[in-house]
Amino acid sequence: MPAKRKETTAHVHSPAIEDYLEQIHNLIEGKGYARVVDIAKNLGISQASVTNMIQKLDAEGFVVYERYRGVVLTDEGRKVGVEIARRHEVLTRLLAGFGLDPKTVHEDVEGMEHHISRRTLDVLTLLMEELEGNAVLMRKLRSKLERLG
Repeated sequence: MPAKRKETTAHVHSPAIEDYLEQIHNLIEGKGYARVVDIAKNLGISQASVTNMIQKLDAEGFVVYERYRGVVLTDEGRKVGVEIARRHEVLTRLLAGFGLDPKTVHEDVEGMEHHISRRTLDVLTLLMEELEGNAVLMRKLRSKLERLG
């Protein structure tokens, strides 16, 4: 009987790398390009810090960076960016569906998205889709949550 493969977390990269790749992916999806200035603005950090990380991501094969031209994701960088964006979207939809305030949702998702296995994300995705398709159950659960205080 073959040994069962151990379940690992979905990420193999640091949260910082994932945050950058997610931002670059989202910028490219939304604007068609990603520039250091936009990444810095979205992450709330200096352009110099972004440039340093982008150079590291370039050296590690996640992006191609040309000074004054912007950042392009490699296939590997795109794969990680899409994966973290999906985790972010699923967790946001699930928590927001319970009526949590946007600030709490944002803060919790930022912490959770880097520490969740692919299989757990699959479970949460199924739950979210079922809840979104069942308004009666969703109202019942939100009501119970409100009673918890």
